Amino acid sequence: MRRARTPDPRVCSIDAAMRILGEKWALLALREIVFGVRRFDDIVFNTGAARNILASRLKSLEAAGVITREQYETNPARYEYRLSEAGEQLITILHTIRDWGDRYARTDPENIVTFRHSCGAVLHPETHCGACGEVLGPSSVITADRDVHQSDLAAAGGTQA
Repeated sequence: MRRARTPDPRVCSIDAAMRILGEKWALLALREIVFGVRRFDDIVFNTGAARNILASRLKSLEAAGVITREQYETNPARYEYRLSEAGEQLITILHTIRDWGDRYARTDPENIVTFRHSCGAVLHPETHCGACGEVLGPSSVITADRDVHQSDLAAAGGTQA
């Protein structure tokens, strides 16, 4: 008879990133900022998010250092949102998610917008190894340097991820 195991989640940067980015409205707000939409009302219009939810997501993205908020009007106070350096690193990820959605999640190919790179080619992002240039695939990542679980951190007196 098999014993039930107590879950012991792996400590992982994907988990840490998803705690910041892993919500629909956060990603859609980032999409708008990447496309140059900077003002709250315009982001609400283009995402369909409720104002209170969007305000909460923008605050959490700002607190995490993904976006910055710059005042453009004083009375009443109004702000524009821009990507921080950390946010700019998400552009490739957002285009990769968009490309995946174009290929596998959309059922209306006639409405898919074609994105092009500045060179004119249709944009299909790929992740390459920085050393050898090989496109990353399921079998190309062969090992991690370490395999840490939350119980390992607790045993060592560290905090949970």
